[in-house]
Amino acid sequence: MRVVVDAGVVFSGAGWGGEAYLCLAALARRRVLAFATTHTLEELRRAVEAIGFKAVHSPYTILEWYYGAAKMVAPAPLGKQRSRDATDDPYLACALAASAQFIVSRDHDLLVLGKPFGIGIITPREMLTRLTVG
Repeated sequence: MRVVVDAGVVFSGAGWGGEAYLCLAALARRRVLAFATTHTLEELRRAVEAIGFKAVHSPYTILEWYYGAAKMVAPAPLGKQRSRDATDDPYLACALAASAQFIVSRDHDLLVLGKPFGIGIITPREMLTRLTVG
């Protein structure tokens, strides 16, 4: 399964576990291939710097692993703004460039888009369900 994981899901999985952590574990087990662009990784770095972590364990090892595990692509041009929140468009551009099947996100502005460019936008729970069924 080819996916783009948004910064919020990676951030959550690295710091707090749960379904987001299990999505990262699926990447580590090579059940999925995750793709990123320089922009999407920078958004993750900015979130970590701005918010920091007050987690049970140090998430920095997981984040550094993710930065190396995500396959880098150059973003595809989208033309016009596609999402209500322009900061979500880089995830669409990444997924389009990577021929990803899904964007994994909890962001409502992305989830309401349905299936732009044929790319499904799913929650971490839905990704885990698809991996279990598939």
